[in-house]
Amino acid sequence: MLAFLENPRLRGGIHAEEHKQETCGQTIASDFPLPKKLYIPVQQHVGKPAEPVVKVGDKVLKGQLLAYSQGTISAPVHAPTSGKIIDVQDFPAPHPSALPVRTVIIETDGLEQWAPGNLPDDPFAMAPDQICTRVGEAGVVGLGGAVFPSAVKLSLGRKNQIHTLLINAGECEPYLTCDDRLMRERAGEIVSGIRLMLRGMEAPKAMVGIEDNKPEAYQVMLAACREFDNISVEQVPTRYPMGWDRQMLRYLTGQEIPADGRATDIGVVVHNVATAHAVYKAICLGQPLISRVVTVSGGAVGKPRNVEVPIGTLMSEVLAFCDLDKSKLARLIMGGPMMGDALPFAEVPVVKACNGILALSRDEIEEPEVQACIRCSSCVTACPVGLLPLEMASRIKANQLDSAVDLGLKDCISCGTCSYVCPSNIPLVHYFKFASGELVKRQQAEHKAEQTKRLMNDRNERMERIRLEAEAEAQRAAEARAARMAAQAAAQQQKVEESA
Repeated sequence: MLAFLENPRLRGGIHAEEHKQETCGQTIASDFPLPKKLYIPVQQHVGKPAEPVVKVGDKVLKGQLLAYSQGTISAPVHAPTSGKIIDVQDFPAPHPSALPVRTVIIETDGLEQWAPGNLPDDPFAMAPDQICTRVGEAGVVGLGGAVFPSAVKLSLGRKNQIHTLLINAGECEPYLTCDDRLMRERAGEIVSGIRLMLRGMEAPKAMVGIEDNKPEAYQVMLAACREFDNISVEQVPTRYPMGWDRQMLRYLTGQEIPADGRATDIGVVVHNVATAHAVYKAICLGQPLISRVVTVSGGAVGKPRNVEVPIGTLMSEVLAFCDLDKSKLARLIMGGPMMGDALPFAEVPVVKACNGILALSRDEIEEPEVQACIRCSSCVTACPVGLLPLEMASRIKANQLDSAVDLGLKDCISCGTCSYVCPSNIPLVHYFKFASGELVKRQQAEHKAEQTKRLMNDRNERMERIRLEAEAEAQRAAEARAARMAAQAAAQQQKVEESA
């Protein structure tokens, strides 16, 4: 029976091969050697890039501010270790395009000397706005992949009178187990982070959603939350993409987020479990977000594991630590295999958004031959959003993008479930990504045309204003000249009359 008929709160989804056993049973490796150089991009979040406050030759301490946030939707970045600034330059970003972004490069000194901090006497007695401020100053962003500045969501939570903080611990992507290990090993710290987030939002309760393929993490988190009546831990079915915030929220609360709305519209704010841990470190330890736990796995990795690495470490160094076999490497992915980004090379830095580095072998990425659609509707059944993937793809192939939008293209989350279940191996999600890119191009072209039109209108208005002002000036000059001539004529007439 279809999933949405079995449980009205569970729509679509798939049971993908998990590939989690390779890493979920091992403790987080904390012995990663400090790299000689770190490459810290100033754009690691949604919004405006941070602005560097350091220059070449500066000595920096661990945790010191490297670049400050610009505007409300932005986040600062900090030094992952002590050392010397040797350059601030463009460097390839961890993105399929590998386009360069502004990057601060640190030559590490190996001393790991911390910048002085200011720890609160009682973190749980801090005022809500102080918690939000400190989280923002620590550069904490959503670590589930969205990388939205966490302080903004906490502040919005307070302004929107949120009644529930939902901690997303689904981690539904295959291979990834970093959140699983984080919960098993640091549950108490995560719970402290949740309590601080609740205080920062002034919300009454929190729910933690964990997929039922993580029984150890569930039991540990359940025990850690036992003394706090306002924090509940719930198991959810293991069904990709349960880690999608709307799917998790629908299953746990029974509520549906409006198509063009946000979770805050129904009184809920969603944060990732790793974000809660980062909030704990920011408030209780005074440590900004300068490192993260990363799952390193795949058929080309000799020693798959979870590793805590400094932000700015080159992925090539992390892979070498895990015994990468380059002869087996067929595809490199940052994130999970379903929604992650395929990278052209490994000489790019680990950033805040990086929860996984997958070095997949040829066997793991085998792409069977595409065949004709058999109209089985498997893609419709699997879509967690409730879309019609085949119909959308047909419109896109016919270049009818507006029709695809009418069918819900903009609601597609590019989870790839439709492509995964298609017996004809049609790469449906590729069509949707292509169409989304074309829509962005169209919007940019329309925006450019509107700007050009506005500039032309402004120019025409300016030229018309100049013409009218010139005509008015000429009219005033003519009137003044006529007045002078009339005055001269009158004066001459007066002289004639006086002489007579």
